Amino acid sequence: MKSAMDGQPGLSIPAIQSERLELAWMSPAFIVASLDGRRDAAGALIDAIVPEEWPDERARRPPWGLGGRLEQMQRDPAESPWLLRAMIARADRAMVGRINFHGRPNEWGQAELGYTVFPAHRQRGYATEAALAMMGWARHHHDVRRFLLSISPDNAPSLRVAAKLGFVRIGVQMDEIDGEEYVFELIQP
Repeated sequence: MKSAMDGQPGLSIPAIQSERLELAWMSPAFIVASLDGRRDAAGALIDAIVPEEWPDERARRPPWGLGGRLEQMQRDPAESPWLLRAMIARADRAMVGRINFHGRPNEWGQAELGYTVFPAHRQRGYATEAALAMMGWARHHHDVRRFLLSISPDNAPSLRVAAKLGFVRIGVQMDEIDGEEYVFELIQP
C-alpha cells in the first residue's frame, strides 16, 4: 500500500530529542510497513529495533490507530508533525512506545496528548520524559501552552504521569471506544 504523501518533498519531520529518548516521526511509509507486518522495514525507516508486538491491538484499532492517523495525514499534511512518533531509547535504539498529539491545537489553543509505553519498558519514566519533550516542542515551535490528557479512571500509571507533570482534572467525558475518561489540563506560563 503506497501513501499519497510518500515521496513528497518537505515531509521529512525532524525527531524530538530528550535526555534518553528520540521521538521519531512515524511517516506514512513507516505506518504502511507496520500495518503490513514488515517490522524490519519499519525499523529501518526510523533507525530502531521495532518490537515483535508492534503494532499492538490498540495501534490497529480504528478510528485513531495507525490507519486513522495515516488518513489524517493524507487529508491534511500540515498535521503530520503533531501526529505519531515512536519513542526510541537512544542507548540501544529500541522502540519503547509511542506518543502523539491528536492533531494541531483546537480552537482554544489546547493540544491533546496520547501515549503508550510497551509493557517491557514501563516504570522507567519514559512516558513522563516523552510528554515533556512533546510539550516542549509544541511550546517552543508553536507557542502552545495548554495541554490536555484523557485518561481512563482505571489507568493508574497514566494518572500518576498526569499528576507528576502537574495536570489538573477539569472534567469527565465518555469515549465511544474507551468508555469513561477523566480530562486533565496543564497550562504552562
